[in-house]
Amino acid sequence: MRHRELAVTGAFAFEPDVYPDRRGSFASPYQESAFAAAVGRPLFTVAQASRNVSRRGVVRGVHYTLVPPGTAKYVFCAGGRALDMVVDLRAGSPTFGRWDAVELTAGNGRAVYLPPGAGHAFAALEDDTVMCYLLSSEYRAADDLTLSVLDEDLALPLPAGETPLLSERDAAAPTLAEAAALGLLPRYAPATAPSAAPR
Repeated sequence: MRHRELAVTGAFAFEPDVYPDRRGSFASPYQESAFAAAVGRPLFTVAQASRNVSRRGVVRGVHYTLVPPGTAKYVFCAGGRALDMVVDLRAGSPTFGRWDAVELTAGNGRAVYLPPGAGHAFAALEDDTVMCYLLSSEYRAADDLTLSVLDEDLALPLPAGETPLLSERDAAAPTLAEAAALGLLPRYAPATAPSAAPR
């Protein structure tokens, strides 16, 4: 499995070997040794596994949790195709305001790790796109916040020529500047960075 650090501090993309044959293909989107080599520790204890199914044109996010406690995510695509986006919303982070994007498909087996406090969004590029999440904490509505994926200052790479299909909550979300003014951004904690993670 190959990995690369993304433009957001502490976020990584992983790409496994894919083994095709006449029946289909096999891949392992998560391998502990590869994750530990990249991030500096094994994957968090999984408190919840979730998935969603989206039609083409759906954009979900930018979703995030406050730090502390924060929620780390390990995300992969089990069906269809998505453009997965990681956004650094952590006040005080060396990469604050930056984003990176990775195309995830069922065929390429790629996965993305998001440290606590990083924002997450994706655009479904095909009908019946299935996104799967391993989460370090269970979902609590009070801890789950959203930021506008349409924020012009962020300039996320949304598919051109399409009007994103958003939830009412995501459509009404504040911009990064508005969230900062309201005190709604997570704080960067060096403990969430790979070099300072507990082993």
